[in-house]
This record gives sequence, C-alpha cells and structure tokens, in this order.
Amino acid sequence: MTEAVPRAASFPTARERIFDPPDELRRLREEAPLHRMTYADGHEGWLVTGYAAVRAILADPRFSSRPEQLHSPIPQRAARPEDMSVPPGFFIRTDPPEHTRYRRLLTGQFTVRRMKLLEPRIQEITDACLDEMEREGAPADLVASFALPIPSLVICELLGVPYEDREKFQRDSSILLNMESSLDQVRAAMAHLLTYLHGLVMAKMDHPGDDLLSGLIEGGELDDQELSGIAMLLLIAGHETTANMLGLGTFALLCDPGQLAAMRDKPEVVDNAVEELLRYLSIVHVGPTRGALEDVEIEGHLIRKGEAVTLSLPAANRDGERFEGGDTLDIDRTAHGHLSFGHGVHQCLGQQLARTEMRIAFPSLLRRFPGLRLAVPADQVPLRSTMAIYGVRRLPVTW
Repeated sequence: MTEAVPRAASFPTARERIFDPPDELRRLREEAPLHRMTYADGHEGWLVTGYAAVRAILADPRFSSRPEQLHSPIPQRAARPEDMSVPPGFFIRTDPPEHTRYRRLLTGQFTVRRMKLLEPRIQEITDACLDEMEREGAPADLVASFALPIPSLVICELLGVPYEDREKFQRDSSILLNMESSLDQVRAAMAHLLTYLHGLVMAKMDHPGDDLLSGLIEGGELDDQELSGIAMLLLIAGHETTANMLGLGTFALLCDPGQLAAMRDKPEVVDNAVEELLRYLSIVHVGPTRGALEDVEIEGHLIRKGEAVTLSLPAANRDGERFEGGDTLDIDRTAHGHLSFGHGVHQCLGQQLARTEMRIAFPSLLRRFPGLRLAVPADQVPLRSTMAIYGVRRLPVTW
C-alpha cells in the first residue's frame, strides 16, 4: 500500500483559458491520479483526476451517491451532509436497489430506438428556431434563440410539461445549479419547482396525456412525491446540459474555423464530432462526488470508509494516457469512452436524447448560416463559471 500521498490544497476552479479546465487540474493529474484534499467543510477526502481511476470509482458499487455520504468541494455549497436531502424519486442521489427500481421504470423511455423516432420532431423544432433567427436577423444571442429553446421544448414535450411555463422552471433550475446560491435560495427554488411539478402530476392523474409522466402514472408503481422528484430531475437535466453543450460547443467551433467547416460540410464526421465536443468541453466541471461505503483500494491508495471522493471529469477526459493530445479539439478523433455522461449504473439516462439533439442541431445551424461568426471578441463572451454546468450565458453571433 502506498503511504506517500500527494495533496491538493483545494478543488481548483480558476480557468486560464475559456475551453480548458484549470491548469492546476492538469498539473495534479500529471503528478498522480489521486490526491488528498480538504473539503470546504473541513472533511478530509480525495480529488481524483486520472481517467482510469475516475472510471473505476464510477463503476464501483462500494462508492455511494446518497447525499448523507457526500461533501462539497465548493465553499458556497459546504452544507452539512444532513442538510443535503433530496426529494423522493431524485434517483441520481440513490444507490441500488432503490436506484435500480427507478432506472428500470425509465430506461425504456430513452433507448436509441425511441430517440430515433424523435428525430423528425427534433428537426422540426430546430428548423423553427432557425427560421425565427433568420426572421429576426443578425446579430442574435445564440443561447436565447437556439441553444436553450431546442432542448427545453424537446424535454417539455417528452415529459408533458407546458412549454409556456419554461420561465418558471428555467429560473428555478438556474438557482439550483448556481454554486453561489445560498442554502436558503436552493431550498426555496427546489420547493417552488417541486410544488409546480406536483400540481402537474396531480392534474395528469385526472387527465393523462400521451407523455412520459402520464405513462409513469398509469404504470402505478410510483406515488405522487416520487413522480414529482423524477420530473424535477429529468426536466433540469433534460434542458440544462444540452443547452450548454449547444452554446459552448458552437462557441468552440467558431473559434476553430477548420473544425467548424468539417462539422458543417462533412456529414460523416458529425457523430464523432459530437463525442469529441462532449469530451473536450466536459461541461460537468465540478464533481461528481461519491462517498466510500467501505475501505477501497484505488491505484495503490486506500480510500477509507466514510471518505468522500470528488471526480474531475474535465481532467479525466483530457488524460493523455487515454486520449492522446487530449487538450486539442479534433473532431476526427474517436472519442468514444469519454466520461462526460458518467459511467456505471449512474451513467446519464438521457445521453441518447442529448446526442440526438446535438447531431441534428449543430449541422443544421451551420448549414443555415454558413457565415456564422462571433459578433463580439471571444474574451467578451460571458461564461457560466459559477454554475455547476459550465457554458456561456450569452453568445452574440452574426452571419
């Protein structure tokens, strides 16, 4: 067992370049795949930066996702574990067998086959957004006109949430994902969103529709509280992650004309390009965090029962031992195996939906506006540095 353990002073968050994780994460990864780290609440745990170690921990059932096992590496979220409760049905914060039960009920809704059936509708939504952009004329904010409405409308239709209520759930989602939100603000936003979704669930119990929530209600295995928690998780994840990939991904392409031209003009590279953008950008830039349920040895280091481990997906996805030249965006790269959707039993349920949206949206945008370019210098684009999901707040473009 290795006794000499390298140490990280704290979780690195300061970015030196727009599209790259903090240089300190690279330095730590090159020094060792695991580092001892003091969490914001004083807990002594681990920071994991190496690809193999991150993947191993994500796949290991001896590491828990339950909130009472976790500690935050971010000072603003340094609540006590007992303060980090989540609603019933919020299955990413559960372990098997509870997690298995929820996933079993939902997995069939997000298969590759089902996502294939959604492609014509996603194309319609994308084209409608592009039509409106064209009518409004340049310049435009690509986030408000394109990146945010496409996944928001898709997930609303899938779940059966009225799209006209988007301002409510987008506002609450933003508070929940803002790492500078206070604990009181987080609790209030969660309560507000759950109240809204519980009302929607109760209405669907009386008047079911042709949507995912109605189907879960008719299945009869979940109560109204569980249904509300599932709806909250799927609604937030279903629009926030893809919206930020579309915004930040377009920004990255606009800063690299060769890669942009290939995405626009070579349909055969689109699938690879989406995977490479997911790897290169790694928008989940803080965590995930797990808690050890027993003593576990990883890469020669003993992680003791009760210790938290924070996994850096951006560092792992740039690990040169897994992705040669990983700090370079190369849409011809075979980037399969990246960890942007996680790994193991908690691998993102909606990953096929996100892939489908991106495979349609990126080429459609670039073909419609072949002269698309930034309307401001790159260093003037406002970033979502304080959000748990990285991206751009606005993306001013012209064509």
